[in-house]
Amino acid sequence: MSDIAILKKMIKEDATVPLEKKNGKNIVTLIEPDLPDCFVTIHEMPHNNDVIIIKADKFKSPDTVFIGSKGECKRADFVIVADTDTQQVILCIEMKAKTTTTTEKKIIEQLKGAKCFAAYCQKIGKEFWEQPTFLDSYVYRFVTIRNINIHKRPTREEKTVTHDSPERMLKISSPKGLQFNRLIGGK
Repeated sequence: MSDIAILKKMIKEDATVPLEKKNGKNIVTLIEPDLPDCFVTIHEMPHNNDVIIIKADKFKSPDTVFIGSKGECKRADFVIVADTDTQQVILCIEMKAKTTTTTEKKIIEQLKGAKCFAAYCQKIGKEFWEQPTFLDSYVYRFVTIRNINIHKRPTREEKTVTHDSPERMLKISSPKGLQFNRLIGGK
């Protein structure tokens, strides 16, 4: 069984976002959890068997155990796990409706929390599903999408070397026509 298939059996359906078809292509619409009229659409998504989109915010905050002074109780909005033709990737996405007063430090904490959630799923796969290499070959990518409700400007990206850590996240402003391959670092 593939890692994606295991995740689909592991994660409750109401904690996932389904793919949609548009013009014969797979897309996904991500809705900002706190603002239902704030959303982005990602085009050219992998086939259904090769991807799972998880609402990371559905995972209850561990603030009953942790103090939270370092941001360890925060999580980004979405985690997308995909097995593409070119790479296996875990994409952590934080969405902001507009330019926000949220500091970059807090966004980094949210992205780190999403990475910890994915690592928790990985450990569950290894221990309870008895898959010793579960998600080992996957690389992480981190993205923040801002100014979602502002459609008057073309999409802007702040280029980073490789957005493989929360501190080097890919920053997208005024998103329009987002392509999955661009989000994971492809062409």
